[in-house]
Amino acid sequence: MGRMSTGERRPFRFGVVVESARSADELTAVARRAERLGYSTVTLRDHFLTEPFGDQLAPMVALTAAACATSTLRVGTLVLANDHRHPVLLAKEAATLDQVSGGRFELGVGAGWLREEYDRAGIPFDPPGVRVERLEESLRIMRGLLGGEKVSMTGRHYSVRDLEVFPRPASRPPLLVGAGSRRMLGLAGRYADIVGILPRALPDGTISDEITERLPGTIARKVDHVRAQGRDVELSMLVSPTFGPGPREAAARVAVLRGWGASSAELVLDMPSQFVGPPDHIAEQMAARRDTYGFSYYVVSDTQMEEFAPVVAALAGR
Repeated sequence: MGRMSTGERRPFRFGVVVESARSADELTAVARRAERLGYSTVTLRDHFLTEPFGDQLAPMVALTAAACATSTLRVGTLVLANDHRHPVLLAKEAATLDQVSGGRFELGVGAGWLREEYDRAGIPFDPPGVRVERLEESLRIMRGLLGGEKVSMTGRHYSVRDLEVFPRPASRPPLLVGAGSRRMLGLAGRYADIVGILPRALPDGTISDEITERLPGTIARKVDHVRAQGRDVELSMLVSPTFGPGPREAAARVAVLRGWGASSAELVLDMPSQFVGPPDHIAEQMAARRDTYGFSYYVVSDTQMEEFAPVVAALAGR
């Protein structure tokens, strides 16, 4: 994959995915702190189960509280499982949250992947192709409704006739789609404004932990497939930086912790999703990888928000 020209660069921005808040007070405290530290967004996942990310508040309701507690911070979902909500209902909730927040909402949606959650909630866990097909129909409906259109569409999964959404957003809220497989990456490239590049979800309802999913060649191919759809999208990634005085020592810790073995430390140093070492070194890595791959929007856990703040100060808006 060729290096991007300077004219194609998007400015850096950074988000926080809230993992530790168990109450509205805790969430709004994180949101206010993130705003003061210069983060662009606070986001929430969409899960019913405690594992693997911990208990969480319902995202759309909780993000309303976060939006009301802040003035410039954007709020977003990272990401909603499409099968948990009908797209018409979600479009109305998104339009309302966009209005409540003064246009600060970003709607992140995915096909859903955590099989145990589906099973325990009694939601059919359809084959990947069916879930992705359903998501595509959903995105078509929501893009239309949130763009102020009157939507009529008859698909395999949803049928909508002469429908508009109220309140009508002043401008369509940005759509983020998280994608790891080739089909999902193509869909994200066609419909999303922001594409979160992920390891691929497996048919058994888990996320691949294979080292190959994280190597430079794999990430470059994923980015190329998104770009091949012919639209200008913002590229995002959820990352867990490993801080320490020496990048190689930090990379070795990551390799061992992830079960790849200490001998994989050199591979970790080159992984586009891994950032290791002191904050100034991580900032340099991010600048270099923006040139190579195009990533400009990084999200970290709120548990790393303070430690990562020097990177935000060095790069935000540049």
